Amino acid sequence: MAGIIAGAGGAGVNPRRHPLFLWAVALLTMAAFARLGFWQLDRAEEKRGMLGESTAALKTRVPQPLSVIAERARAGDYDWIEVEGRFADAPTVWLDNQQRNGAVGVRAYRVFVLDDGLPLLVDLGWTVLPPDRTLPTLQRDTGRRTLAGLLLPPPGQGLDMGGPAVQPDGTLLATAIDLPALRVALKLSALAPRVLRPEHDDTLGFARDFDILPNTLPPERHLGYAVQWFALAATVLITALLLTWRARRAAQRNDRPS
Repeated sequence: MAGIIAGAGGAGVNPRRHPLFLWAVALLTMAAFARLGFWQLDRAEEKRGMLGESTAALKTRVPQPLSVIAERARAGDYDWIEVEGRFADAPTVWLDNQQRNGAVGVRAYRVFVLDDGLPLLVDLGWTVLPPDRTLPTLQRDTGRRTLAGLLLPPPGQGLDMGGPAVQPDGTLLATAIDLPALRVALKLSALAPRVLRPEHDDTLGFARDFDILPNTLPPERHLGYAVQWFALAATVLITALLLTWRARRAAQRNDRPS
C-alpha cells in the first residue's frame, strides 16, 4: 500500500507541485492502517480477557447458581455450572466448518431441558467429516442426566449462509450458532443465551475440550497483525517524507543559477 504514495510521485503527480495531495493521500493511508492496528490490539485484549475469565472458571470449578443461565447481561461471560434434566427429543444441530488439530469437521449440539430453567443448547463435541461430507450419527439420549461444564457464549459467527438447513435425516446443518434462528428452527419458545460445554464423557457425544478459541485467532496473532499494520503506517510516513525531501532537493537544484 505504500506504493500508492510512491506512485503519486512518479505516475503523473509531482510532489513539488502537489505537496498537499501527497500528504493528503499519506495521512489518509496512515490513518487507515493505524485504525486497523488499533482494532487488532482491541481484539487481542478482548481475547485475553476471554481466556482469563474462562481459565478462572475452569480452575475453581465452583458451580454457579442456575439463575445465571437466563441472565442476558452475562451472555458474554464464562461460568462453571451443574445442571440436571434430559435431552429434548429434538434434532441434532451440526455446526459446519469446525477445526480441530488441523482437521475440518462438524460440532454437535443438542437441546437440554433443565428441571428448572431455560432450555440450554449443549455442545457435544467435534468429529471429522468424511470426503463425501456424510454427517455422522448421534444417538439420541433422552434419559435423565447431570451435566457439569463451562457455560460460555456461542461460538463467534462467521458467514451465515441463511440459517440452519434441514437434512434428510431431520437434523439441522448450520454455518453459525444463531440462537434466535435455532430457537425458531427447533420450535422452542425460549432458549438460553449461552451454550454449555460439558466435561468430556466417552458415553456422550464426541471429542471435546475447553479450548474456547478453536476456530479463531489467539491474542498473539492479533498482536502480530497489529505490529504489521503499524509498520505499514510507518512505511507510508517514511515514503512521504522521502518524496517530499527529494522534491525539495530537485527544486533547489533547479533554482540555482546556471
